[in-house]
Amino acid sequence: MKLTKLGHACVRLRKDDRAIVIDPGVYTPEADALDGADAILITHEHPDHLDADRIRRAQAEHPGLRIFANRAVAEQFPDLKIQQVGHGDRFSVAGFDVQVYGDLHAAGHPDVPPVANSGFLVDGEVFHPGDSLTVPARRVPTLLTPCDAPWLKGAEMVAYLREVAPDRAYSIHDAYVSELGMEVVGSWFEFEAERSGADLRVFRTGQTIDL
Repeated sequence: MKLTKLGHACVRLRKDDRAIVIDPGVYTPEADALDGADAILITHEHPDHLDADRIRRAQAEHPGLRIFANRAVAEQFPDLKIQQVGHGDRFSVAGFDVQVYGDLHAAGHPDVPPVANSGFLVDGEVFHPGDSLTVPARRVPTLLTPCDAPWLKGAEMVAYLREVAPDRAYSIHDAYVSELGMEVVGSWFEFEAERSGADLRVFRTGQTIDL
């Protein structure tokens, strides 16, 4: 399986000639991010994870494109023909096995209630938590780790890495970070890699990793 970073929190997973894309949002720069995708998984409704216009165009061009998201997303975007999923669900699409973990976005502004958020574990290998620090009730070999957000501190990122204790972890959710900031993120990943012996590193847009 090949894991490709498409920008910010968006990744593509490809296996043989099938592909799924998780969280194509407005900060995903590649115009062809959804080309060849058999399915799209959406963790939550925020536009940096869900570019509704892009997904509408893709679904119009490819009527067989399947979209999976939680109930809140499906109700907000009824024209996207979303298949609703939630915590505890398990489904197969395009040859991938997907398990759903978590219910809510991490807490951010004290006056704004958290929206619904669903994390996706693909083929028992790669976990994308969306905007959450959800810990699945099973071992996670490869964790996509949010590294910067209004709802996240560096110490919380490190605590999440230590609690999940993956074999591999790669950074996502980085559109808000300067190059200097990413150097700091990288140093924290390196420190944790030395401590744990795991493969923990910054994941750059356009980079592909074989799993």
